[in-house]
Amino acid sequence: EALAKVRIARPEERYDAYPFELSGGMCQRVVIALALACQPQLLIADEPTTGLDVTTQKAVMDLIVELTRERGMSTILITHDLGLAAAYCDKVVVMEKGNVVETAQASEIFRNPQHAYTRKLMQATPRIGMSLRDLLPEAQKGPAAQPAAPKAAPKPDAAPLMRVENLVKEYPRPQSGSLFAKLMGKAEEPKAPFRAVDGISFSVAKGETLGLVGESGCGKSTTSMMITRLIDKTSGSILFDGTDIGAIPAKQFAASAHRRRIQMVFQDPTDSLNPRFTAERAIADPILRMGGISGRDALRARCEELARLVGLPVELIDRFPHQLSGGQKARVGIARAIALDPDLVILDEPTAALDVSVQAVVLNLLQELKERLGMSYLFVSHDLNVVRLLCDRVIVMKTGAIVEQGTAEEVLGDPKADYTKELLTAIPHPPA
Repeated sequence: EALAKVRIARPEERYDAYPFELSGGMCQRVVIALALACQPQLLIADEPTTGLDVTTQKAVMDLIVELTRERGMSTILITHDLGLAAAYCDKVVVMEKGNVVETAQASEIFRNPQHAYTRKLMQATPRIGMSLRDLLPEAQKGPAAQPAAPKAAPKPDAAPLMRVENLVKEYPRPQSGSLFAKLMGKAEEPKAPFRAVDGISFSVAKGETLGLVGESGCGKSTTSMMITRLIDKTSGSILFDGTDIGAIPAKQFAASAHRRRIQMVFQDPTDSLNPRFTAERAIADPILRMGGISGRDALRARCEELARLVGLPVELIDRFPHQLSGGQKARVGIARAIALDPDLVILDEPTAALDVSVQAVVLNLLQELKERLGMSYLFVSHDLNVVRLLCDRVIVMKTGAIVEQGTAEEVLGDPKADYTKELLTAIPHPPA
């Protein structure tokens, strides 16, 4: 019942699942269910919906508000999502560097912010009609003006860099027969496997940013892991520059030339960095494995070059992750991903753990790097406002299948599928 309340599909099947068998969003929902099951008087919700899609985010926040009112419970919502704060909070406290800089009723603070930092956060929040450059403070915009939307998608007749065809990933379901029945030879009929990705097909053109969106558990992260060969496909093909990399054994692929051409930026910049590695060692890791650079001085020079490329001060590369800010760690992760000059970078929720001001800087950095280095991006996200800004085309997934795809303008501006409309309707927006 507790799992069902936070909208975990088939809770009776998920009940015995281990964390590694659940998506990031599902793991977060389990934690929320644990907190709500204790029927607290004060609930401290520290970024409770960061890993959730907008429809599940709305369901969870609606539930928290409902329980708050039913039980006379108080809730402190800690968030960097101003839309969420505007939609669900009675009063808002804005903090900067450990100090409270502004406190007011939610309606008042969004209508008439008094502090410069509050105004900076509001400017950095993506809204319809904004460009990536609009998110930056005036001091960081520079003389060049950005277009209001990403560049037009590459022509359909251009040869795709990657093509996915009828891709399927299945997992066996646990058998629930009793031990006595098994001993008596009355084992139940085997259950059909769970299909996490259900025969999807799409392509990524050279120089294109393709958005892959959908609710948590819809199969988008599973798809990205199959493309990077972190997990094996069940069937289908993954054609990268004409080669079916899905047919190459994992050990052989890890040492192949194709491996260095596909890199990944992970969701949480803290969890994706080895706490025992300095920033330099983290950036150097792919180079040491397959970069072909020998000599300490040459390796150091390459790491410094990459740090400058992503806007990370060179003096910080000797620091460990705990000595870096969230934005700095995100830059380390991006530098590591581009260290081998890849053709395709998979961005798995790269800004989900960042506040909106840092997110704005990182998104502009990603766009700038793509244009400078000629890379393609597969952008996995549930933040449709960010997808609208960064992506040329968008694919919408639900329960492992594609329900809609097209240009970002078509899909997000004039959606055809009911599910896409539901996602767009659920986005919380701060007052304009």
